[in-house]
Amino acid sequence: MRNATESTADGQAVLKAAIAAERRELADLLDALTADDWQAPSLCAGWTVREVVAHQSMGFRLSLPATLGELLKARGNLHRMTDRVARRDAAAHSTAELSAFLRDHAHHPWTPPVGGLPAALGHDVVHGLDVTTALGLDRRVPEDRLRILLASIRPRGLKFFGVDLTGVRLCAQDMDWSYGSGADAVHGAAQDLLLLAFGRRPPPGRLHGNAAGRFTGR
Repeated sequence: MRNATESTADGQAVLKAAIAAERRELADLLDALTADDWQAPSLCAGWTVREVVAHQSMGFRLSLPATLGELLKARGNLHRMTDRVARRDAAAHSTAELSAFLRDHAHHPWTPPVGGLPAALGHDVVHGLDVTTALGLDRRVPEDRLRILLASIRPRGLKFFGVDLTGVRLCAQDMDWSYGSGADAVHGAAQDLLLLAFGRRPPPGRLHGNAAGRFTGR
């Protein structure tokens, strides 16, 4: 019979493998983008594809002291800091370098300040969708990765991303998953509902239901 320590270690190994695979797959996809694609708007408000990818690798490239120094320059405002660094690094590195940062750091142990390995996987998957969904690319995130992230959705995270699901229930059309208990069901592909939960607005036609317009981009 397996003990709790072994089960935890196995779970961590699964997450690390999923993170590494996601980074490598995204790097391969980015290598095929055109110059216009790199300059196109992403789903991450205010950022181009190039700036999203620069941001994705920030945790790999900046040491903790450097990160704290950047945060100090931004007077403690995390959003201001990440925005400035993403724009700076997007301009400083070639597109080949930006995609290589993901591939070369596939096994980097970085995690966000809160959330551990699931949050690191979410960081890669959602920013990857910021790119592929905005560009209209038909990239499907593997179901096992989606299930990990959908299972981690909590009210605290929704509040952080400014998502109000009052009266709404999210229902995936392509897998057995739902969240919430509201009377108004919003239907969509699991990865589009994941984007919604992370404060993104999927393009028109991706979400369905009476309340879908509350969460759809224009």
